[in-house]
Amino acid sequence: MAAHRTQTLVLIGHGMVGHRLLEALAERGALADPAVPDGPGWRVTVLAEEDVPAYDRVHLSSVFTGTGPDQLGLSTPEFLAGHGIDLRLGDPAERIDPAARTVTTTSGRVVAYDALVLATGSYPFVPPIPGADAPGCFTYRTLYDVDALTRYAERAGTGVVIGGGLLGLEAAGALRTLGLATHVVEFAPRLMPLQVDDGGAAALRATIESMGVAVHTGVGAAEVETDADGKARRLRLSNGERLPADVVVFSAGVRPRDRLAREAGFAVGDRGGVVVDERCRTTDPYVYAIGECAQTSDGRVYGLVAPGYQMAEAVADQLAGSGATVFTGADTSTKLKLLGADVASFGDPFAAGAQATEIVFSDGREGVYKKLLLGPEGQLLGGILVGDAEAYGSLKPHAGRRLPAPPEAFLLPASAAGAAPPGADALPDDAVVCSCHNVTKGAVAGAVAEHGLTDIGGIKRRTKAGTGCGGCVNTLQAVLDAAGVERARGLCEHFPELGRPEVYELIRTEHIRSFTELLERYGSAGAGGSGGAGSGCTVCKPVVANVLGTLAPELGLRHVLDGEQAALQDSNDLFLANLQKDGTYSVVPRVPGGEITAEQLIALGEVARDHGLYSKITGGQRIDLFGARKEELPVVWRKLIAAGFESGQAYGKSLRTVKSCVGSRFCRFGQGDSVQLAIDLELRYRGLRAPHKIKGGVSGCLRECAEARGKDIGVIATAGGWNLYVCGNGGTDPRHAELLASDLSAAELFALIDRFLMYYVRTGERLERTSAWLERLGGGTARLREVLIEDSLGICAELEEQLERHVAAYRDEWRAVLDDPVALARFEPHVAGVEFLEPGRGRAAVLADGTEAALFRDGDGEVYAVGNRDPFSGADVMANGIMGRRDGVPVVASPLHKQEFDLRTGACLDDPDVALPVLPVPTARP
Repeated sequence: MAAHRTQTLVLIGHGMVGHRLLEALAERGALADPAVPDGPGWRVTVLAEEDVPAYDRVHLSSVFTGTGPDQLGLSTPEFLAGHGIDLRLGDPAERIDPAARTVTTTSGRVVAYDALVLATGSYPFVPPIPGADAPGCFTYRTLYDVDALTRYAERAGTGVVIGGGLLGLEAAGALRTLGLATHVVEFAPRLMPLQVDDGGAAALRATIESMGVAVHTGVGAAEVETDADGKARRLRLSNGERLPADVVVFSAGVRPRDRLAREAGFAVGDRGGVVVDERCRTTDPYVYAIGECAQTSDGRVYGLVAPGYQMAEAVADQLAGSGATVFTGADTSTKLKLLGADVASFGDPFAAGAQATEIVFSDGREGVYKKLLLGPEGQLLGGILVGDAEAYGSLKPHAGRRLPAPPEAFLLPASAAGAAPPGADALPDDAVVCSCHNVTKGAVAGAVAEHGLTDIGGIKRRTKAGTGCGGCVNTLQAVLDAAGVERARGLCEHFPELGRPEVYELIRTEHIRSFTELLERYGSAGAGGSGGAGSGCTVCKPVVANVLGTLAPELGLRHVLDGEQAALQDSNDLFLANLQKDGTYSVVPRVPGGEITAEQLIALGEVARDHGLYSKITGGQRIDLFGARKEELPVVWRKLIAAGFESGQAYGKSLRTVKSCVGSRFCRFGQGDSVQLAIDLELRYRGLRAPHKIKGGVSGCLRECAEARGKDIGVIATAGGWNLYVCGNGGTDPRHAELLASDLSAAELFALIDRFLMYYVRTGERLERTSAWLERLGGGTARLREVLIEDSLGICAELEEQLERHVAAYRDEWRAVLDDPVALARFEPHVAGVEFLEPGRGRAAVLADGTEAALFRDGDGEVYAVGNRDPFSGADVMANGIMGRRDGVPVVASPLHKQEFDLRTGACLDDPDVALPVLPVPTARP
């Protein structure tokens, strides 16, 4: 249903899900250009009931604690104007005429449509009891509700919430924040009956009651009793008990808003909800429904925002023309904090019967309750966590699969989990942990003790360890761990609860397509900043960029530098080349298997000669060309591509090379064609982004001339086929690869490597080499054989399919830049003016006095100007650093060694003796 001409889309409802549809259409380029009157695409009219644009309803409670309503906003005037979206606030749809394909609003306006999307959401259910409409009675769904409740509560002393589910407990927290004595009434025998069992509810109740909130379960509301002025004063319960109630908040569930569809003759479910198919199309082929108003093809009405976003993606694909995305159901796992208590459930938390085994940990003193349900084959069916949901991120991805460790490892407190494996405390004090700056373990441990250091940043500032190549960061963390310093659970201050595996699973399962979306939905609101590309930091932005690059085939993304992704990249990935210490770049074209033609050798020599580049043959059998300036890179690439080369991706956390010997082609000992296999391996896995760089090697016999056992993937030919070794590497902690399988055919070998790589990509932590990953997983190669050969988690086919999608979607990144004028413009040496700045990205500019400045624009449009010269190296590279926020301060990180500078003052946050000059911001050109 793609709009090859200008067509009109009417969207009824501008809530979270409705706005996500607009974003998804914009991301797909499906909206008409407002500057081209009759151009192709959709022109959108949005009919909104509320008088404010879309906002984040999930965090509505934060308004009670000081968050301004404008801070919850999801839309901007620039977004709407830039895509020609006609947003009509306060004028909701009144009726639909499907025959004429028109919508009439309450003001009487008639809007014609070529396609219509219902995103009307739901409305609160108010039980039909006497007094429910008295002054003092509220629902809790909108900013208007929050404002009205806040003002009324100023004259109240006691509040009662009817409903002890998710929203009810949030409402109770709001009343408590407003200073009211608070009661919760739940008709079911326990709190949160849809999410937790009796044990979890008991722990939750104990925590809530300890905060002074009275809980009444197994009883309903019978009447709101009023005073002489008709205002609420008491709530009579079904058991006859009376509770004082100056304020009554109804939070007893919601109902789909399907009136428009019902009156227009579209099919509606028996229990409400507009019936839609897997493409979210109603029984009218021109009308779709998404979010809480829809009954999906699995017969459910989803009350969570994540399924609504997935439905929006499906409709966007329909309207954009591909139609590839469908909605057949969604994960309803939840993790939240209610009245200060962590609550999470995942999988099937109520799996029952003889086939389910319950494993429970309960600590009534701490209000902690944890339960896992295992199937007959040991697979994790589901679980409930109350009071301590730290294991949620580790457990949720394993729902439906075997756990990688005994269940008690996830349930028991750390003090009861047994002895930890040997760590940094096993190293002698004179062991050098940072070879770049020759810093010993003793020096690091001493700095931790003397200065009370708690994180890697502190170690960098005090010892300079970790400020060079960064290869020692994991060891530095181990020193912190050995010193008893509690490790932060998340990536950084912006994602304090999410590690890389959790980020990967969220992006993959919830189809998150941008850093902005991930930050808005799962980032920390307290980290400061405007959000989006102007926020984040040098840790989380490259991690998200890496994951988006890995999952690009799943998400429909095209290139690692498209749109916002460019602002996330480290300098190497930003310019698809390796940054050197003088600010120039090295270029490494792919030479699979080390096999190269005479013509290609001549071309490499000519490029090196013409551009004055230093040439070096690398240890991975490639030719590296050093010394190219940023603006030269596209010219160099164009010449190399003409000679038959492509990007070797030596800049990325991805497959670098697959080294080979000459094998059976020439060697008298060779038992297999190692050259051809190395070529096939490298071409299959090129471009695959991973937690860390990956290297491979193929030896034609056991004499191991390709040193395959020092690689992440090592293959050695035998008389019976190929032996596969995995998880070896060089670096600061060299390790031989271990034998995973023997005498494999080529087909078996590729299938097993597919599984191995995708399992590592899914579960590896940030910058974690395969060797460290294997050690952390536990169980060694025996565990890997269970997962990858015996398919103990039931994911082998899925891993292979995902790798196949990567292979099918591969596109040379150099060529893609040359074909894209927008991406190509980023390689210009200087920006013409501040109006050309992209949010979150820096550009170099020459000021009127000849000074070279690094300019940055944040998500709010604020522009900063500092000197472009890195004070540590003397290279003019600061404009290429990652912009982000640290403790709420706008910063830029040097692309060389990641020292961070305050963009407002120029001060280095890692070395107080160093600073960048703060320069005047050039005036935007008319």
